[in-house]
Amino acid sequence: MPLKPLGLGEVVSASFATFGRYWKQLAGVMLAVLGLCLLVMALLAGVAVAAVYDHIEPVFDPPYGQDPAAEHLTPVIVAGVTLFVLLFAVGLLSMAVLTAVCPAVLQQAVLGRPTTFRAMWRTTLRRTPAVLGTLLLTGLIAGAPVLAAMAVWIPLMVVSVAGDDPSPAALILLPVLLLPAIAVSVWLGTRLSLAPAVAVMEKAAPVTALRRSAALVKGDWWRIFGITLVGSMIAMSIAYMIQMPFQLVGTFGMIPLMAEAGEGAEGADPSTGMIVALVFGILCIMVGGGVSQMFQIGYTQLFSNLLYVDQRIRRENLAQALLAELAAQAPGTDTDTGPVPTPAEPPADTLSDADAPALAHPDRPQPRPEPEPDTLPDRPTDD
Repeated sequence: MPLKPLGLGEVVSASFATFGRYWKQLAGVMLAVLGLCLLVMALLAGVAVAAVYDHIEPVFDPPYGQDPAAEHLTPVIVAGVTLFVLLFAVGLLSMAVLTAVCPAVLQQAVLGRPTTFRAMWRTTLRRTPAVLGTLLLTGLIAGAPVLAAMAVWIPLMVVSVAGDDPSPAALILLPVLLLPAIAVSVWLGTRLSLAPAVAVMEKAAPVTALRRSAALVKGDWWRIFGITLVGSMIAMSIAYMIQMPFQLVGTFGMIPLMAEAGEGAEGADPSTGMIVALVFGILCIMVGGGVSQMFQIGYTQLFSNLLYVDQRIRRENLAQALLAELAAQAPGTDTDTGPVPTPAEPPADTLSDADAPALAHPDRPQPRPEPEPDTLPDRPTDD
């Protein structure tokens, strides 16, 4: 990517260039995360079903005219709620890992450094807790207006329905409350959208990352919102085009299955051809959905992270700091991240990677004794 303020076209092209150059590392980490996520979810579902197996039939197939007994219904409800919470937690953790890998790749791409799957995996796991914290806080903060609107509307709706003469005003009140709430949520979400990039590239804590994101977006909200919207539309369009061929092949692959099922006798066992066609169609649809989702997540995150770099170039002279640092360093080799500059004495007006966080952000804890070499330098002291 060019080390200068980026326009919309340059953000789009740089996102594609970064994705094209580092797709192996991105795909490797994403496949590993999604594979582990599906395995854990399958294990959790299996354990939940096994725990209440004896209660499933009495609940879902009770004797005619009878309701399920409480001794059977309660364990199924508890198991279902517990499984939902655990699956949500696993999904959120997986999303945090997928969100952390893109800034980890981009901080190498900004300087044109090669990287490896092992280096990206280590960096991603190291920053996942901070990214998870930013996602949780962002969701709570941005979703608070909508939750508040629903908290006001639901009791009013219940009272209206329970009355003798239900009023349609309760239904009309829902869009009146939701429209401004959604607008505020979008505004808050855009202000905090750069927090994951800050958490990874600056190694910031969740609250610090949220504050930095709000400071970087301040004054440029409409620009960042518009570019982010365009990037999301591009990602969704390309993801749909990726998924469509797989869906078509899977659907056409199941045509023999549907034809044979229509001609077969009722209650007949499925043939081998029907089973093969069904498995083939489902696999095609699943592969297409997985590939399209990987591209959509990766491209959207790279797009957002490039906006973070662009804002720092515009506001904190990041480009000059990077160029000065590279000019002052001799090339070396690191076994994890590939060739990286060998630390040298930085110029007087350039922050070294070790000193930048403490000097630029005095409210942060002191940096580690052995700082990681894959961090972008922080903003200059004269900011």
